[in-house]
Amino acid sequence: MAADAPLGCPCAGRHMSVAWTYTAPPEGETRFAALEGVAYRREVRRCDACDHFTSRPPLDPDDLYREGYVDATYGQGGIEASFRRIMELPPERSDNRQRVERVLRFMDRRPDAERRALDIGSGLGVFPAALAARGWRCRAVDPDPRAAAHADGLEGVEGVCADVMDLAPRADHALVSLNKVIEHVDDPVALMARAAGFLAPGGTMYVEVPDGPGAASDGPGREEFFVEHLHVFSAASLAMAARRAGLDTVEVHRLREPSGKHTIAAFLEPVGGDA
Repeated sequence: MAADAPLGCPCAGRHMSVAWTYTAPPEGETRFAALEGVAYRREVRRCDACDHFTSRPPLDPDDLYREGYVDATYGQGGIEASFRRIMELPPERSDNRQRVERVLRFMDRRPDAERRALDIGSGLGVFPAALAARGWRCRAVDPDPRAAAHADGLEGVEGVCADVMDLAPRADHALVSLNKVIEHVDDPVALMARAAGFLAPGGTMYVEVPDGPGAASDGPGREEFFVEHLHVFSAASLAMAARRAGLDTVEVHRLREPSGKHTIAAFLEPVGGDA
């Protein structure tokens, strides 16, 4: 898709309209090196049917990730310092601790499943590290070599530097997770469909995305609408996207996380129960 082409929503984008326009970066947005010197203007479009939001950055989205994304996102001290800071948060202040408990409560319904997980777009590695500490064997896939190397150094975690779209699926994971990942890509449906190929029979996909309607109720300055988020979902649009990827929505939660983020968390399974 062309970098300046408008993005559609999971119900085919026939009901999109402009919700608001940014002519400068909103307060708190990460200052990516790739945007320096670029005239900043972008529209946030909203689907009147499924409440899905889309926005394109004022340059090729891939450029955000080629030029210092890790440095810009994690700041001084980098991945290791950010990892330690998050892992040391008390449970009541930690989005990740609550995520882990939510996932384990669900997965405990399948006590016979092998505890093998794949975390796609693992970033800091906090989620696979926390799962590994609870007895899971984890693979963490990230396209950034520093993030993958960091994950590979965590106990119980195998770090893999790759774009998951380029990996041959291995259908041997009881859990595949996409935590705050699919909103960053042009085609979330294709990414979820690819990820489903890594599920073992009877496996579960866990997806977290920004909650667009929840965030919009607080106004356009919310981080859920920052430049790196091409898609911002509603519960309805996530369910439709999942269905197009061959997945049924088993359970969905709208959350206000300890960090203040508006989030949708969903447990998905292949249509018909087969990976």
